[in-house]
Amino acid sequence: MMGALVPTLHWAAIALCWAATLYAALAAVTMPSLGSAARVRRAAREAQAGAPAPVSVLKPLCGAEPRLYENLATFCEQSHPRFQLLFGVSSSADPAIAVVRRLQAAYPQRDIELVVDARVYGSNLKVSNLINLAARARHDLLVIADSDIAVEPDYLSIVTAPLADSRTGVVTCLYRARSIGGFWPRVGALFINEWFAPSVRVAHTAGSRAFGFGSTLALRRATLERIGGFAALKDCLADDYVLAQYAREHGFATVLAPLLVDTDVIEPTFRTLWLRETRWLRTIRSVNPAGFASLFITFPTPWLAAGIALAVAAGAVPGGHGSAPAVWLPAASAVGGIIARILLHARSGFGCRAFWRDLPLVPLRDALLALQWLAAAFGSHVVWRGARVPVANPSGVTARRPAVEASDGR
Repeated sequence: MMGALVPTLHWAAIALCWAATLYAALAAVTMPSLGSAARVRRAAREAQAGAPAPVSVLKPLCGAEPRLYENLATFCEQSHPRFQLLFGVSSSADPAIAVVRRLQAAYPQRDIELVVDARVYGSNLKVSNLINLAARARHDLLVIADSDIAVEPDYLSIVTAPLADSRTGVVTCLYRARSIGGFWPRVGALFINEWFAPSVRVAHTAGSRAFGFGSTLALRRATLERIGGFAALKDCLADDYVLAQYAREHGFATVLAPLLVDTDVIEPTFRTLWLRETRWLRTIRSVNPAGFASLFITFPTPWLAAGIALAVAAGAVPGGHGSAPAVWLPAASAVGGIIARILLHARSGFGCRAFWRDLPLVPLRDALLALQWLAAAFGSHVVWRGARVPVANPSGVTARRPAVEASDGR
């Protein structure tokens, strides 16, 4: 019995190694299309050719993050002809207030309003902030974006243009990470640039449109009202994903905009990075448990090591699973996986200098992801902005697609 079981497990392990290698290769080759300069320029021209409708931008804030002023200022420098900027905090003592006051002084020509409102409606404090902001929004097009997002001047025009089609419910944006600080922010940026973003591209290439990212959610006010307003999300951990999901359940499409926005990774220590990324993974688990369970093949380096170990082990055993294919198949998967992983690293970065600087971090990044995935499989709560939020699949939300695309959990 054991004699038959060992070869079976060996071949099953080889199959998993090849699955991880093929995934890494697919992630690498799907990198260039989304966010390409040509696509963004074309989208900007098409948006400017239309008649842009006025927009209310909702920015929930909490605390004075590094580069908060610089990130928010990019929203003040939009080329869109008419937009309202609403910045919300829940406390009159929030240090983000001073940043908003600076913006109001620096951009007096902009329609900038600060909303200080402590009312809470559910367990998700960000959604409570959004409910308070929405009450002050004057326009029928709404754009929601997290506080740590930086955008180009044509951003508003591009993300609102698809809403001219009545079949579009939500427009969202993928993003790339910038590390702010030292070693651990660099590791955190790799989480986004070399795991999360490529996974979204793979899913998008495969035809999935089950997206919803806190970096950008653009929609019509009528769509928001149709799904029950922000109040429908007040107890949801993955509010960004659920908003887009509710719109899809009402027959509206989710559109992934062609441009990338920038986000900051600022976690200065291993502990803070671990907490953020396990929260992120638990958020994915909350909206798609089955998809979360399949994520283990998206961490290439542990499987590359497994392929090498399998080849060495098979070569040391005469006959049975020590046959030639049992040796060269896992070895080939390891070689192919190494090439694919290096290519993915090259296409995810910010130039030659960053490629060589961060190349030694790739094995650490993949191994850490595998450990975080194991840790995220357990636990019933996450901590977000100091608030303890339960991990639970929101009522009525079904998730049938790969979980990695669902939500950034920001």
